[in-house]
Amino acid sequence: MKTEINRIADKLVKAFNTNTFIKPIPVKYCKNINLANKLRILCEDQINDETIGLKAGGTGIQALKKLGEKEPFIAKIFKKRFVKSGQKVKIYKNTKGIEVEVYYLIKKSFFDFKGKITNKNLTKFIKFMGPCFEIVGFRQNNKKFNYLGDICSDFGFNIRFIVGRKIKFKKLNLNNLKTSLESKKNGLRVNGNTNVVYTTPLNSLRFVLNKIKKEKIKLNKDFYVFTGSTVGVVPFKGKGLYKGTVDKIGSVRVIIR
Repeated sequence: MKTEINRIADKLVKAFNTNTFIKPIPVKYCKNINLANKLRILCEDQINDETIGLKAGGTGIQALKKLGEKEPFIAKIFKKRFVKSGQKVKIYKNTKGIEVEVYYLIKKSFFDFKGKITNKNLTKFIKFMGPCFEIVGFRQNNKKFNYLGDICSDFGFNIRFIVGRKIKFKKLNLNNLKTSLESKKNGLRVNGNTNVVYTTPLNSLRFVLNKIKKEKIKLNKDFYVFTGSTVGVVPFKGKGLYKGTVDKIGSVRVIIR
């Protein structure tokens, strides 16, 4: 017979594949971040889709402190959840909002490197960088989260990733780049900064790459890393065009329907 955590994983995977929702899972799988990560991995292992990258979740320093956690988590990103800038995305009742992030495209040679990823050797693995949106929400009928494990256990809380044009990696002052999210039709304008992303997006990237090694994840091609929100989770104000901008890197657009 399947254990409780396996049965919960089956339900979450079905909801993920069908864009449906389940009742909230037992709180013990959210309150304990180790159990949340175990559940996340069980879910990810059941998805019959190509892994195109990974994300860092819970990268806001103040949010981590408030939730009583020491570090973010990682989660796999699948090809069917990947969208290019300018395309349309449908949202659902449990879609919580949209985030502006910095992404990196990492060389597959990373998987041949045996040592620890440090600030000194990190940049040699970066091929491209760019701006992106992450659309976030639950597979459960949840209205809010009380623990980091709430979003970790639920496939990392991600619905879609929308990537803007990639540019060659360049060394920028990534701990102080202005960002913004706007929807002129809906009268929305939110400003942010890359310095809220686990100190800096590069630091978030380093964290993700070391976690990949620890979890022994292996991919056979270049892959994306999404580093975390620069504006927090911004609720949608309505349908239409949304534009995100990261100073000196570029912009990304999505049409919400």
